[in-house]
Parts: sequence; C-alpha cells; structure tokens
Amino acid sequence: MPKKKTPTENKPKVNNPNVLGLHAAVVEQSITDTLETNYMPYAMSVIVSRAIPEIDGFKPSHRKLLYTMYKMGLLTGARTKSANIVGQTMRLNPHGDAAIYDTMVRLSRGYGALLAPFVDSKGNFGKCYSRDMSWAAPRYTEAKLAPICQELFRDIDSDTVDFVDNYDNTMKEPALLPTTFPNILVSANTGIAVGMASQFCGFNLKEVCDTAVAYLKNPDCDLTETLLAPDFPTGGELICDPAALNEIYSTGRGSVKVRAKYRYVKEENLIEIVEIPYSTTVEAILDKVAELIKAGRAREIADMRDETDLSGLKLTIDLKRGADPDKLMARLYRQTPLEDSFSCNFNVLIAGQPRVLGVRQILEEWTAWRTESVRRRVYFVLQKRKDKLHLLKGLKRILLDIDKAIKIIRETEEEAEVIPNLMIGFGIDQIQAEYVAEIRLRNINKEYILKRVNETAALQDEIEDLEDVLNSPKRVKKILVEELSEAAKKYGEPRRTSIVYGHEIQVYDEAEQAEEYPVHVFLSREGYFKKITPQSLRMSGEQKFKEGDGLRQSFETTSAAEIMFFTDRCQVYKTRLSEFDDSKASVLGDYLPSKLGMDAGESVVYAVLPGADYAGALLFFFENGKAARVDLTAYKTTSNRRKLTGAYSDKSPLVCVCRIDEDRELAVYSTEPRCLIFHTALLAPKTTRSTQGVAVMNLKPKYRLESVRPLEETGITNQSRYRVRAVPAAGALLRQEDSEEKQIGLLDGETD
Repeated sequence: MPKKKTPTENKPKVNNPNVLGLHAAVVEQSITDTLETNYMPYAMSVIVSRAIPEIDGFKPSHRKLLYTMYKMGLLTGARTKSANIVGQTMRLNPHGDAAIYDTMVRLSRGYGALLAPFVDSKGNFGKCYSRDMSWAAPRYTEAKLAPICQELFRDIDSDTVDFVDNYDNTMKEPALLPTTFPNILVSANTGIAVGMASQFCGFNLKEVCDTAVAYLKNPDCDLTETLLAPDFPTGGELICDPAALNEIYSTGRGSVKVRAKYRYVKEENLIEIVEIPYSTTVEAILDKVAELIKAGRAREIADMRDETDLSGLKLTIDLKRGADPDKLMARLYRQTPLEDSFSCNFNVLIAGQPRVLGVRQILEEWTAWRTESVRRRVYFVLQKRKDKLHLLKGLKRILLDIDKAIKIIRETEEEAEVIPNLMIGFGIDQIQAEYVAEIRLRNINKEYILKRVNETAALQDEIEDLEDVLNSPKRVKKILVEELSEAAKKYGEPRRTSIVYGHEIQVYDEAEQAEEYPVHVFLSREGYFKKITPQSLRMSGEQKFKEGDGLRQSFETTSAAEIMFFTDRCQVYKTRLSEFDDSKASVLGDYLPSKLGMDAGESVVYAVLPGADYAGALLFFFENGKAARVDLTAYKTTSNRRKLTGAYSDKSPLVCVCRIDEDRELAVYSTEPRCLIFHTALLAPKTTRSTQGVAVMNLKPKYRLESVRPLEETGITNQSRYRVRAVPAAGALLRQEDSEEKQIGLLDGETD
C-alpha cells in the first residue's frame, strides 16, 4: 500500500538564500574575502571588547565588576558575599560566574597581583606566586571596594565619561572609569587577543603620579628621573639595565630581569628566600631545584622546602657544611626561575584602535583624556550652578512682593492655573514658577529671604570662576596636578622591588667555579662513565666492568672540561666533568642514562671533548654508505642548554662517529666485503647538524656499510688498490692478505 503524503510534503519549496539546506555545497571564495567576512570581525571583537586594556587601565571585565560593586554601595558599605557580587555583575557581563569571579580574584588584595588592589577581600583568594593554590568558592569569601576606588568613581556622576547600554540594553554602564591617576601604568595587566597581545608591568603609584606631574609641567622632561623602574607586587630585585629601560619607555616593548631576594641565616646554616620574581611561581622554583639536586648539580643543598604562611612567602634551603651561600645563589639565579625576565608590550586601545605606546605617549594620551574629563566635570557643575542661579533669580522677584504671590495663589481657582498666573504676575518662566510654587509656607520668613539673596551673589561669583576654568587650559592643568599630588599622598607606598646594578651582581661562571685538575675518563659500551684522578689510577689500574661490558672510549683531560654524549636517538647531552664525582677503577661508575636523565631505552654511542673553542669536526657514517661532516661549532650554545635534539641524521642507521682535528685518510668497509680508502678533505663541512651528508661508498643491494677505521690502524698492505680520488666510489673487493685483522666499527670497539 503506498505511503500517504503528509501535508508538509505538499507545500511548495521556498528558496531562501539566507538558509543553508541539508545538501552540502562548495562555494568558491577568495581568501581575503573569507578573512574579512569570518576572521576579522571576530578578531576585532576580541581586541576591542575583551582582551586589550583602554586608557583607564581596565579591560571591560574589570570595569563591569568594579562599577557593579560601586552601584551596590560597596565603596563605603560593609563587605558582602562574593557570590552576591558575581550574580549582580552578570547583569552587565554576559560571561559565566566562574570568569567573573576569576576577574575579581585578580583585582583583590588577598591574591596580591596588583600594587594597588581595588577589591578589599576577606577569605582565601589564593596567591599570585602559587601555581597550585586554589582560591575558595565565592560563597565562602567576602569583598568590598578598596579605598583607592574613590579615585575611580569620584566624578562618575558628573558627566565625566560616556555611558553606554549593556549587552541586552536594559542598563547603562560607563565606557571608561574617570581615574584621577594613570592607572594604566600602575596596574599590571595581561591580555591575549587574536593576532596580538598586551603585557603591562606595574610601576610604583607615587612614581607614576610624580612623573605625570613632571610631564604636565614639561612634556620633554626626563622620565627616568621620577619613573625609576617597574615595580612588582611580589618584590624581588630588578637588575637595572638603562638601555633596556629606555627601550621600554620609548617603544613600549622590551624586557627587564628580576631575581629573588634572600637572606642567609648563619646560626642555622640555611638560606631563606623571601621574595621571588613576579613572572614565576613557588612550585616552578621547587621543581627546578629538585631537578638540579637529582642531577647532582646542586650538591651544596641538603634540603629545600616551602615555609610560606600568613606572614608571607618563605622558601628555605638547608645547606651542607662548608657551602658558600652567595656562590650557590649566584648559580641558582642562572639555572632556576629565581631569576626571570618580564616582557613588556604596552598595547592599549586608543579610540577603539590598538596601539603600542611608550610611557611618554601613554602619558600624553592619558593627560588629554583626563583633561577632557575634568572639563566635562567643570561644565556639568557650571550648568548646575546656572540652573540654581536661574531659580534663585525667580525666587528673588517673588520675595520682593511675597504678599502679591500669596494673593495670586489664593485667588486662583484651579491648581493647574497657579503656575501660569505666577508667570504672568511676576514675569518669570515656568521653571522658576515651579520652584516658587514648591516653597513651603514656613520658609517665607526674613531669614530665608536674606540667605537666598546672599546665595545668589555667591553663585554668581562661582559661575564666573567656573567659566574662567573652562577658558583657561592652565587652570585645568593645575587641577590635574592637584589631583595627582593628592592621590600620591593618600595612596603612595614605598617601592617593593629594589633596584640593583650590574656591578653589584655576582655572576656565576660554571667553568670558573669548578676546580680544575688532571683526570682520566672512561666510557663503557653499556653507558657506564668514570672520572679517575691520575693518583687513584696508579694505585689501581685495572678497570672494572659488568659482565659482557667493556671499554668504549677513554680520554685524558681536566676536571672542568666540557663533554658531549651522543645517543642512539639522534640526541646529544652536554655537561661538564665537574658534575661527576671522582671515582675509582674498581667501581662501575655513573650510569649515564640515569645521570643525564635520558629517555627510556636511550643509550650512549659516542663521547666528545669539544674543548673551549669547539675546534675540529665530527664525521657521521651511515649504513646506506653516506657520510656527513659537521663542525663542532654547530653544537656550541650560548644558553645553558643541556640537551640538543637533531644531533645527526636519522634517515639511516648510524655506523660510526669519528672526530677529526685535521684531515686524514680513512678506510671504509662494507659487508660485501669491499673496501675504499679516501681523504676526509673530500667531505665538505655542513652547517646543519641533521644533514644526510654525501654518498661515500656505492653499495649493491643487500649490502651495507659496516665499519670505518683510520688507515694507520688497518692491516692493508696494498693501499693503492683501495684508494680513491673522488667519492662516491664502489671500492675494491677485499683481498685475503688485507683482511687478516678483523675490522671493528667505532661504535662497537675501543678507541682513544
């Protein structure tokens, strides 16, 4: 039986270009159109409405929260539950409650992320210097606005800033907050937008206000005289670099170095770290120090623990007997986040456009904006005074003949006619008549009349003064200076981050710190490593190895020398021999995979002493017959990197690594068996460590390169038979008299 059609199936189909059907379609569109249609609107929305601060120093989320708290009466009232504040803020902020509370935490005094916090908090709000410490839920904490918020909302009801509709057009909110000081430079702020970011460091409030005053008096003033350097809530020591500071001040970009502050307690032989860089956390420091202790690179440390409590941050390092605390801290500064950099990117929204500005440009924009805010406030007050004077002038006419006014009111039959009759009787306008009509009968006395007359004269003088302010940029500038000075006096605090200079810093040099003396080093095939002094070696010269293990390499060098270990995972580990304890021939030594923190299953195949100048080159031979020549300088690093990836090519299995300080002849053997002798000068050096190199031996299918040896270490009698003038070459079949001695690859046997 056929299926009946439903009524909807009988309806005619309508083609709506704005509605996509179920059938997929491919629309060709240029990439520029796609970006303009889809990407750019979203990117600009994030930049303008979310991530980048404006000239008042706040992002929209900060501004919505603070304004909500202001309207709740939390500037002067008692604290309320944070959950209540979050709920009220959602009327302005369409984000979820968790995001709003996170914003509130960052602005709070308890969290400690700002030099001048705006939220007076009570309860557990976490700490900015802790990565793992979670703040309490909003139902357990309380908050109100801090006293400094007086400087944010002092003039907000005097038409100093524009008000805009909220996201659903049910309320009004300020587009900016009329801050009386350059909060954009005081409050640290970080924002990540689409395609750009913003990173503001904090400056001391008093220094910022003094700098703004100096700028108002002289726009070409030297900013460094009053704005010494960035200031951070967590304190620490800022390493002053005038060139870096000038770059930040002039361009808005750059970085400063900040390090922890410590004290040495001699009685208990311990170090107490009491301040750390703003950009790191306690957990990151502890993890890195633990890593150093595990690797044997911080033998002076007996223990390290976190003793932070309500009194403040404190990390304690217990020292072993004889340890030098200053030298240890100099080393920890270099090797741990106890010394860190803070990158600056002063990206701020100016008239809806993101701009990276220097400090002087920010002050220029702020003073221009604040000047306009003050002028708007003066104009607002002026209009209020003019309106009041207008009312009093009408009242003055009435008071001259109060009996006439009473008579007009009494003889008027209808209430609606009172105002028109007063207007006609005294020659006043409607606004004045309305004001007069609302006066209470008890106020119609001699005292009241005299006060009003005197007030009229005072108002006239005040209006003239306000009009003079509007017409005098000098007087407006004076108001700005007075407000800045008042803010600095009321809320200014001493610097938390002290300033140190380069000549005051003890620099740690790993090579200089290590004691230097002659040693012999031994590397076994299974990755055991020993460093033995000549005296100890003379006492017991027989080397101990595990069963089935044997010597791979040995060197004579000094205890401060640098050494590199190449592994079968195309990686190289760099360290110094000073990191290894002196050993004896009768012990197995240090197991390198554990000592160096290698990956699971990774093993050492070759060791190199690069020397101070990294002279010479390394030759890598692969089973496919190729060889790569890489200068040792390719493994030289300016930073303290201990692990390099891509040490050599992984396209074919490695057969041999050979170091050459000068060109020589090598004998290459294949499994066919064939042999060729070539000069290493035929191999051009490569700049890339992971290069595949060039072909040296042409191999037939099923055969591979087997071993490589220096020519003088082989038993070849007829060398001319195997010598080639160019590579690649096939080589010659190995004769019996030339193969009496078994050839051994450098990865499998012993070499010096």
